[in-house]
Amino acid sequence: MSSLGSSGGGPPMQEVPFTGLTPLAGQDGVHHFSLPAAEAAGAGPISRLPYSLRVLVEHLLRQGFDDVGTAAHVQAVTRRTSAADTVPFLPRRIMMQDASGLPVLADLAALADAVRERGGDPDRALPRLPMDLVVDHAIEVDYWGRPDAAERNLAREMERHRDRYRFLRWAQTRLPTLRVAPPGSGICHQLNLEVLADVVTVTEAADGRRIAGFDSVLGTDSHTTMINALAVFGWGVGGIEATAAALGRPIVMKVPEVVAVRLTGTKSPGVLATDVALTLTSILRAHGVVHKIVEFTGPALAHLTVPDRATVANMAPEYGATMAFFPPDAQTLAYLRATGRPNDHVDVVEAFLRAQQMLWSTNAPEPEFSSVIEVDLGEVRPTIAGPKRPDQRRTLPELPLSAELPAAPASRHGRTEPTHGDVVVAAITSCTNTSNPRALVAAGLLARNALSLGLSVPPWTKTSFAPGSPAASRLLESAGLQDALDQLGFHLVGHGCTTCMGNSGPLPPTVEEAIRAENLQVAAVLSGNRNFEGRIHPHVPLAYLASPPLVVALALSGTVAIDLVTEPIGEDRHGRPVSLGDIWPTEADIDHALDAATGTAQKLARSSFPASSDQWDRLEHPKTRDYDWDPEPGFIRRPPFLGAELARPGLDGDIREARPLMILGDMVTTDHISPVSRIGPAGEAGRWLLERGVPRESLAGFSAWRLNHDVMIRGGFANPRLRNLMVPGVEGGVTRLMPDDVIMPVHEAATHYLARGVPLVIVAGDGYGAGSARDWAAKVTRLLGARAVIARGFERIHRTNLVAMGVLPLRVADDLALKGDETLDILGVEDALVPGGTVTIRVFRDGRFVREAVADGQIETATETRWLRHGGLLPEIMAEASPPRLGAATSTARLTPPAT
Repeated sequence: MSSLGSSGGGPPMQEVPFTGLTPLAGQDGVHHFSLPAAEAAGAGPISRLPYSLRVLVEHLLRQGFDDVGTAAHVQAVTRRTSAADTVPFLPRRIMMQDASGLPVLADLAALADAVRERGGDPDRALPRLPMDLVVDHAIEVDYWGRPDAAERNLAREMERHRDRYRFLRWAQTRLPTLRVAPPGSGICHQLNLEVLADVVTVTEAADGRRIAGFDSVLGTDSHTTMINALAVFGWGVGGIEATAAALGRPIVMKVPEVVAVRLTGTKSPGVLATDVALTLTSILRAHGVVHKIVEFTGPALAHLTVPDRATVANMAPEYGATMAFFPPDAQTLAYLRATGRPNDHVDVVEAFLRAQQMLWSTNAPEPEFSSVIEVDLGEVRPTIAGPKRPDQRRTLPELPLSAELPAAPASRHGRTEPTHGDVVVAAITSCTNTSNPRALVAAGLLARNALSLGLSVPPWTKTSFAPGSPAASRLLESAGLQDALDQLGFHLVGHGCTTCMGNSGPLPPTVEEAIRAENLQVAAVLSGNRNFEGRIHPHVPLAYLASPPLVVALALSGTVAIDLVTEPIGEDRHGRPVSLGDIWPTEADIDHALDAATGTAQKLARSSFPASSDQWDRLEHPKTRDYDWDPEPGFIRRPPFLGAELARPGLDGDIREARPLMILGDMVTTDHISPVSRIGPAGEAGRWLLERGVPRESLAGFSAWRLNHDVMIRGGFANPRLRNLMVPGVEGGVTRLMPDDVIMPVHEAATHYLARGVPLVIVAGDGYGAGSARDWAAKVTRLLGARAVIARGFERIHRTNLVAMGVLPLRVADDLALKGDETLDILGVEDALVPGGTVTIRVFRDGRFVREAVADGQIETATETRWLRHGGLLPEIMAEASPPRLGAATSTARLTPPAT
């Protein structure tokens, strides 16, 4: 592991095993570490590796970690030797969005405070890596269906989040490696694709030599994988891991398996990249790719544009993969030029890829993969996913939900109020699809065709358009299609995540009243990537993912209880039925619109990327070196994870007489554990804020309060759709306090257990922690007092977050069949703190032994062992502190992060 005190200055100059610096052909003064030369020198069969792992090998050669030797690390990848079953990885850069990035900045500031309080130099806690933060998670759809909606929503955002943005402006001045894209810039993943990613980065070393190497990124959002479409090595991590990486500490990981998806065939007319992505999500989730890299290959790959690939790669968290990697090829280079990357940089990228034998083509020999899945694009059909998970794929004939819904009128004709199955939210939003010009143009053309026949959207459907970047909105304007969307109510509401991350805003009062009065099973339809329960809107129980044109089509129909293939979606101005086929655009129409618009819109992306804005620059903010944290009910409070008042010693012994705080089923998501939805005044968090003088209209959503631990702990497991099996028949954040046998809110019960000194565990089924890279799902688990989580299976990011927070993840093969009145002894914890370790779980009821089971400790590296023994990653960092500098790590590394 590298020291926290690692300094900048460019790549190392030491020679490393297998290969030294080699001049890059045709690029004066540029050098690189050659993969072919390394293979010739005995590094192993690099040319037979999947392309993604070749990128990892190049990082190892260039960065030269020497805790066990670069040769051992490289051969762990190429030959799977036993010399080192884990390898270190440090990215080129860190990318964040505001909801998950602000806690990273707060943790860094709190770490600096703690170092200073211990007599050290707080500057030693400054980040070493370049960091980009894009403010995209705060905008809400408060205004819609009007030409000035975007301006009004941005103004409301600036007012609502002024305190958070003051902190962010302070961080800009305090952290020299931090760059911020202010509100209104777009969504981080799309900007990463259009603007930030270099594919190949050239840095200057201390001796003046320029070193080319593969770009890489770790992001504090799970959909960071979208950048894999551009052959950039990167994925989503929790904020705590990102903090450590920013400080120069490599991530230590197992060499992942790489599963190939061999694409063949040609997409049928009417099939878009969204349909491919949703189909693959269903296939790969069933196949099982958690903790694995998915890499795409096959003859059909050559015909997928980078935006098409981005739609597929973005969804990697939904099928559980660490990455969804597309190898670099001619499409990669074409996209770099189309988005305005300088020609001399694209020339360097091409020269580097050729020198590394990394330009994929249909003639290139196929790498050796762990397994191969064949997917014929010709078999993909227009697809919708829902109503609760992205892998619940339905083709259009499978959409009608009449049999699954209470009885409702068969037609919307003459109705003005919603009923069961009606679409009350229709949103073209999220990075997943608004990065795709073809999907956006198809939506605009469908809207234009619908208007020509006199179709309209019913009054109960809230419509919005929130593209991922200004380039995306300019695309529709330059194609002359935004006006048609406006006339159907899909006005621009802003550039940000909005509905996809739960910021759908209020429903019209009459619609919300009807839903409440009749307990209506209504639906949201969005072109996003997540539709977990309770995420999109607390009063909308059904949510479906679809391509942008299908979002428009379902908005026109007003209901999901419809067969879009055989039933009309509406009537024209003469009362004649109109089917989806009557208004669906042809491939030729889409091509023609794209030819007229794409070049104009995309080439502006890089040159117009906003490093700032007048409104942002004028925002008042502290100028002090140390941040003056807010009082108790404020947005920006000092995080508690380094403070003695909430710190907890590490796991150093058995856990006895623990009580289950929650017993949960399969596929419990991070949205269930730590929701992002609006804070209701009747919930624990809402009541706590109101009691402290926070106005009801300022409650906002949980994502806005992530720097107030008292709010967040009261939101733990508070999703209104969560089902705790200890309280059957009840939804929401409640549990049963035992042995009192009293039902109460989760936080209240945890407080009672804490006062009694009772350790807690969370018990769950398979797929625990699916969804977002939300470190607060692990933070709140720890703050509620859980020492361990026992589940049949964990999703990758949440498992790591739990360990980073000092919570032990344990996997059991079978259901423990708990009712909630039991106590548990977890024996042999010390043995479980190492990779491959196990514990024995003994179950008691009324003091009598009931059963026991063996559980596998989900610890992957020796680094994670240290985290758990210190009570978490941040305490482990502080344990290394020794004035006057943050102390050296257990071993040194030859890594010198690139200068910024």
